[in-house]
Amino acid sequence: MSETLPPPIWVNTLQSLKQMVEDLAAQPRVAVDTESNSLHAFREQVCLLQFSTPKADYLVDPLALKDLSLLAPIFANPNIEKVFHAAEYDLICLRRDFSFTFANLFDTMQAARILGYPAVGLDRLLGDKFNIKTDKRHQKANWAARPLTQDQIHYARLDTHYLFNLRDVLEQELRERERLAFALEDFYRACFPDEQKRSNGGASWERFAGRKDLSLRELTIVSYLCKWRDREAEKLNRPPYKVVMDDVFVALAKNPPEQKVDLSGAGLSEKQIKLWGDQVLSAIRHGAQAPLVERKQAERKDDAVLRRLEKLKAWRKSVGLEMKVESDIILPKPYLGPLSENPPKTLEELQNMMKETPTRVDKFGIQILKVLGVKYAN
Repeated sequence: MSETLPPPIWVNTLQSLKQMVEDLAAQPRVAVDTESNSLHAFREQVCLLQFSTPKADYLVDPLALKDLSLLAPIFANPNIEKVFHAAEYDLICLRRDFSFTFANLFDTMQAARILGYPAVGLDRLLGDKFNIKTDKRHQKANWAARPLTQDQIHYARLDTHYLFNLRDVLEQELRERERLAFALEDFYRACFPDEQKRSNGGASWERFAGRKDLSLRELTIVSYLCKWRDREAEKLNRPPYKVVMDDVFVALAKNPPEQKVDLSGAGLSEKQIKLWGDQVLSAIRHGAQAPLVERKQAERKDDAVLRRLEKLKAWRKSVGLEMKVESDIILPKPYLGPLSENPPKTLEELQNMMKETPTRVDKFGIQILKVLGVKYAN
């Protein structure tokens, strides 16, 4: 598939946004993608939205348009299919930044996963299916920078321009292999936030709390270093790791230096020591004297629950190998906990617990009950 593409339509005014929304609202389906700046800012934000229709590609600049509420009815409209590739991250970002809600999705990456494709990246799929080459170097670009380069613009529009073609090919394969129902149920579930994946809002140092190689005193020092780093990163508007890397904090906590000259031994550069040496030493001193932090104790699950959980995982892995798909395609992760903690006693109870994916209940329900030791299924 080779063609010369007309330039995409840049949407950065209210008038151009209204014109685009009018076009999108008249379509039975639109392709969607986003670009964010997670590698370049303290607080990530959506920096570009891409939309494609059969006749046009649009690039929407949310940095110029502070109000994108006109798009909300498009995303929420069950009569307009929104075609994404790897929708999960885009949906998280769109919910976070714009409070959009969603209905009627098609995720080409999830479709490829359900079909058992070993490589499901968009660049790989477009190359294999249509011989289209994409340059993934721009994946990590700073999408908040303006103006965007012509290469960035071309890269961004390709993320949606061919999604309709890919979607149709994958849907046909799903039908032929009788897996379309799995996909449609997964697309439906993706429209709703997964509470298990929402941020717990904890302090940044808590990411280190699970490390067995850190004593409570060392962890307390790390906590003060993280608090300092978060303040500095926010002031500079850069990701915390671009101030000081995590492994440096671990080294500082294990062998707390007393003078700036000793900081280089933990991995700090001369520039970092010059900029922040005094503040780093101050954070270490405070952490060495402060009351010890407490590790959050993970809830201890009952042994019977753990046994059921392991059996479910082993079963879905085995079936996944037979079907040549990853295990979560057989039994999605959100169902593992509830099924192992409160195992259904009947097929009807299982149907109620997994009501969002009745196809899996029909295909695997009896097997699941047997794995859980339900006598009814024996």
